[in-house]
Amino acid sequence: MNVTVFGTGYVGLVQGAILSEVGHHVVCVDVDADKVEQLKLGIIPIYEPGLEAIVKENHAAGRLEFTTDAVAAIQHGQVQFVAVGTPPDEDGSADLTYVLNVAATIGEHMERDQVIVNKSTVPVGSADKVRAAVEKVLKRRGRSDISFDVVSNPEFLKEGSAVADCQKPDRIIIGTDCAASIDIMRELYAPFNRNHDKVIVMDVKSAELTKYAANCMLATKISFMNEMANLAELLGADIEAVRQGIGSDPRIGYHFIYPGVGYGGSCFPKDLQALIHTANSIDFDAKLLKAVESRNKEQKTTLFQKINQHFNAQLKGKTFAIWGLSFKPNTDDMRDAPSRVLMEALWSAGAKVQAYDPEAMEETQRIYGNREYLTLCGTKEAALKNTDALIIVTEWQNFRAPDFELIKALLSEPTIFDGRNLYEPNRMAAKGFNYYSVGRANLPLAAISKI
Repeated sequence: MNVTVFGTGYVGLVQGAILSEVGHHVVCVDVDADKVEQLKLGIIPIYEPGLEAIVKENHAAGRLEFTTDAVAAIQHGQVQFVAVGTPPDEDGSADLTYVLNVAATIGEHMERDQVIVNKSTVPVGSADKVRAAVEKVLKRRGRSDISFDVVSNPEFLKEGSAVADCQKPDRIIIGTDCAASIDIMRELYAPFNRNHDKVIVMDVKSAELTKYAANCMLATKISFMNEMANLAELLGADIEAVRQGIGSDPRIGYHFIYPGVGYGGSCFPKDLQALIHTANSIDFDAKLLKAVESRNKEQKTTLFQKINQHFNAQLKGKTFAIWGLSFKPNTDDMRDAPSRVLMEALWSAGAKVQAYDPEAMEETQRIYGNREYLTLCGTKEAALKNTDALIIVTEWQNFRAPDFELIKALLSEPTIFDGRNLYEPNRMAAKGFNYYSVGRANLPLAAISKI
């Protein structure tokens, strides 16, 4: 099938690449000419495991093309995917400017019946707006004879595992009441739907809400667990034991119940705000969603509070090593990352930061530029030199079993603030560390003799 994808960000590029991988002929269109030329050369603008090889292979085979020519792209595709950004507006609502611009462009140049697929994360009612935008242009052109349908087909990709999620989706949501569109979408996704039927067909508004409900549910689990972690600390309980205890209940499960320093990224914060805004627009008080957002904002400050307390609010002139800058492992995404909140708080207190991340160094440089209080280091060991404490913000795999003797030798005092609970408190105390984690008893060096 001939497919057009508008947008070459996380969603558009991954979706386009995976569709081409199974044999569809995909043309990805973007307004950024430099980005398009880089993609033609096999240079991927994002870090996503496995994506580069798939893009290069299918581009070389002619199944995956990149262009800035929207007219040619529209004429190519039987299905037009809209996968452009929906950034949050000042009031938290999703900005549909890019989506509606694409809709108008499709309406301007379509010459045959089309299926337009909203892949971007958009609020309930967006399909109606896209339909109206296309109809307005077709009417102006005098081409009301051209038929089209707007389908909601939300993505459920996790950054860091987006390729695998796209290749083996848990579910394929198709929002439309048009039988012909359902048939076309089933044909498009048939290669991903062989083991059992993963396609769930529903009305378009329900499909639009499903995406937001899914992300808000996951954000709620994270904020709930962080609230339990804070409570566990005050009560003297171990949140890791609690996590295993509740996770063993199949009604709860182990996914998204790891305590930490709050969620970030491009989806959860934005989608939560957008759904709250939608609720406000119909005079519904989304109390739970607001509480989830509030808890997450507070959780991002917990590491700084522990650091400030340990050093008796005397942080000026101190230097801290930070391991992990991206909002989660296996991505270079720094959007709403907890590390940003922490670093900016440390800088405000007069402290310096020496940081390392396996993938997010360039993105950090892009965001903060050259700052007196920030040094980006080439290795995690280099970040430790001449620092007063180590802070772990992101749970990258190569942080899980470090050389603790080397860490102790490089730090001016043996202190670790672990925002991801990578290590066992008793073992860290036995190794001679002041160790602060999330939702567990903090064991200072004085406690070693009691273990």
